[in-house]
Amino acid sequence: MRSVRQLAEEIVAREGGFVDDPDDPGGATNFGVTIHTMRRLGLDLTGDGQIDASDVRALTREQAIEIFITHYWARPRISALPEVLQPSVFDMYVNAGANAVRILQRLLNDMGHDLAVDAVIGPQTIRAAQAAAEAAPDHIACAYGIARREYYYALADRRPASRKYARRRDGGKGGWIARAEEFIAPRFHLSDAEHRARVASWG
Repeated sequence: MRSVRQLAEEIVAREGGFVDDPDDPGGATNFGVTIHTMRRLGLDLTGDGQIDASDVRALTREQAIEIFITHYWARPRISALPEVLQPSVFDMYVNAGANAVRILQRLLNDMGHDLAVDAVIGPQTIRAAQAAAEAAPDHIACAYGIARREYYYALADRRPASRKYARRRDGGKGGWIARAEEFIAPRFHLSDAEHRARVASWG
């Protein structure tokens, strides 16, 4: 099992550097840390009394790693989940916040566990996740990755401006889908034809 720092370093590498895409609800982002997160944490890195894109741009890779470990791993208690689920849930928490936990809770409910979808990793969620991992140790991580993939597709269904993250200009899999499939065994990856059929309604 990779350490939490190794996982955080991989997420930072996956996220890339500074971007300020007007179609991204997260706003200005650097190494995966959004301007909203920096405002919530009070990170005025330039010391000018306000937190704006210049502060996001000033964020270092090491600062991003520490933010992820403290606020996206430790605080939501991802370490309490089975090890097989931790990398993907951590990655998704950085990418989609508490929705990462909601996706897991809905999946566990689909698997027959009765728990609230409240985005909190509490005793019920921990017990259900452990039971699911014991029952399907070779499949639970893939099942979660597949649920992530469908979350991205469904988000793009609802929000046309986000479709460019799920589908490249040439029609192939966009960054969101490729990211989800990094945590899914190759045999469960969608073929190019399956992906194109899934997004055909987008025009």
